[in-house]
Amino acid sequence: MSLKIGVHNANLHLFLASHWPALFNGIAVEFVHYDDGRESARFLTRGEIDICGTGSTPPIIAQANGDEVEYIAASARRPHNGALVTTPTSAIADIRDLQGARIALVDGSFHTYLLARLLDGVGLTLRDVRRVELSPSASLTHLLDGKVDAWIAMSPLLEKAISKKFVKVIAECGDKIPNRSVFWTIRNRKLSASQKEDVLSRLITLGREISADPERAARILTDARTEHVDLNTWSTAIAARDWSIHAADREIADEQQEEADTLLRHGDLSREIAVLDAMRL
Repeated sequence: MSLKIGVHNANLHLFLASHWPALFNGIAVEFVHYDDGRESARFLTRGEIDICGTGSTPPIIAQANGDEVEYIAASARRPHNGALVTTPTSAIADIRDLQGARIALVDGSFHTYLLARLLDGVGLTLRDVRRVELSPSASLTHLLDGKVDAWIAMSPLLEKAISKKFVKVIAECGDKIPNRSVFWTIRNRKLSASQKEDVLSRLITLGREISADPERAARILTDARTEHVDLNTWSTAIAARDWSIHAADREIADEQQEEADTLLRHGDLSREIAVLDAMRL
């Protein structure tokens, strides 16, 4: 039977993998496309996919909801691929000014964690702001129209908005959150050790090949019209990113635990979890 790999636009590694001929030569693979990475746990539990790639937050929520999550791999840190921004004329100058602000984001993704960590630093919580669920492109439109006060933006629209001077950056992911992609499954999918190692090996290869030929990846993403950005914007974003992949390890467990504890403290996680339970260490 084919290994079913979940693909959505927000995880560029797996989206590119689905357009990268020969990467999975020798094993039967089916790429299953869906719209929202936050739905990954549902696709896994229903058996529609065997493995997925998301930001750091969905597997934490899945584990808190009772799924037997298992981490397989993680990307490098991406300190510049996410930021809190507002308009150049906004009165918001720093995080302290966010109390009561309307903030556009993809809630339940790394956006929520970044916002929580930024608010932590000034003694505020997620309850002190108004979160507005919007897609990335809709978020920019709402920000420019004054319908929201700030936006948790991510690559590549972040780079596009900065280059056109649509926004000013209040805070980047930087050292606040790692902002990694993580690749994971749930144990009732019963992937063998060799299957997981095979996927890890091919993701490592993909990362190396993207780094060696970023223009190839940029053309794929431009042709797919993901986020409706041009070739130059994609080229810039891809060249600036570290595409390396490594096995999930104790460092990833510690980072994920810190996020879980933060979301629990802010009231955004249903229960306490032990991330080490989801690790193959």
